[in-house]
Amino acid sequence: MNIAEIHRTRYSVEPEGIYKAPGRVNLIGEHTDYNDGYVLPTPIDRHITVSFQKRGDNKINLHSHDFKQDAEYKLESFKPDPEHHWANYVLGVVQALQKRGYSLGGFNMCLKGDVPIGAGLSSSAALETAVVRSLKDQFDLDLDPVEAAYVGKECENDFVGVQSGIMDQFVSSLGEYGKALFIDCRSNEHSLHRLSSDVKIVIVNSMMDRSLAGSEYNIRHAQCVEAVNTIKETYPEVKALRDVTEEMLLEQWSKLPELIGRRARHVVTENTRVLESTRLLDQGDLNTFGELMYDSHNSLKHDYEISSKHLDLLVDFTMDLDGVLGARLTGAGFGGCTVNLVESDHVDKFSETIRKRYYSHTAKKCEVYVA
Repeated sequence: MNIAEIHRTRYSVEPEGIYKAPGRVNLIGEHTDYNDGYVLPTPIDRHITVSFQKRGDNKINLHSHDFKQDAEYKLESFKPDPEHHWANYVLGVVQALQKRGYSLGGFNMCLKGDVPIGAGLSSSAALETAVVRSLKDQFDLDLDPVEAAYVGKECENDFVGVQSGIMDQFVSSLGEYGKALFIDCRSNEHSLHRLSSDVKIVIVNSMMDRSLAGSEYNIRHAQCVEAVNTIKETYPEVKALRDVTEEMLLEQWSKLPELIGRRARHVVTENTRVLESTRLLDQGDLNTFGELMYDSHNSLKHDYEISSKHLDLLVDFTMDLDGVLGARLTGAGFGGCTVNLVESDHVDKFSETIRKRYYSHTAKKCEVYVA
């Protein structure tokens, strides 16, 4: 059943508009966005879609096809809903727009998507972006794509309570399929870098729970702030780890608790890897780019400590496979997915082998998506 049919069934009327936004996979640049750093994501061919119909009152009526749930709120008085977590991504967008002074009315909305939920592929940012697009169009809001991304980020930070950076909403709002989007998360400078048709981005979902990811995400954020506060005692110009060079970090190492130093080292070296990756993509040097993906995973595993046994297995399984140029965990960590750079004519064999090896080692079935 498509979204228009779902809307007709739920509300007995045709929707006035249908809007969608893609999920994303981050090629490299993990946990750098909330440190004002650099990231290199790409949108994937999976989306969250919403239908929209204006109401004549101040009610917000929501229906989630995937959760088989309905929820109802009043436009002028709502708060986070613990029973309908999915609805908070709609409500948070509404609140962020209202705080910006935009005038909205009541509406009916249905939600449906094929971005795997809880896999680290930003189903939440896709939903936020789709909702922003619907409200912008239906209420004629003066929003450019960058501000639209920040509306989604504000929803995530202030309403949902996850201190994420701007990357997910930015690529959902501005990304182009088949291209990597370089983002400077401080200046919003961005550029597109075409991905070679000789390779495919293959995502492997470990199907492991990411329940730790939210709380640990906020802990990592606080640890990065602690590192900055120590370093800025010597370098007052430092506002975020993005401003710290590897040389500065080495000089300040003895002042930092060992754990905090390792957290900072990941972010500092990961920023360097992203900048190098954009150059390598433009030069067509996919082999070296793939090596940086493996380096990124090792840094996330040892310094940032957000990997897991299952994610490490999925990366390790790629080491002897023909046609695999790089692999790493992607997303917040602790579960979710790996992202793999695979030569196009090896994708089928890669998928088959990864599934078999993962099941034989874990007795669990992984899912494989070609982005």
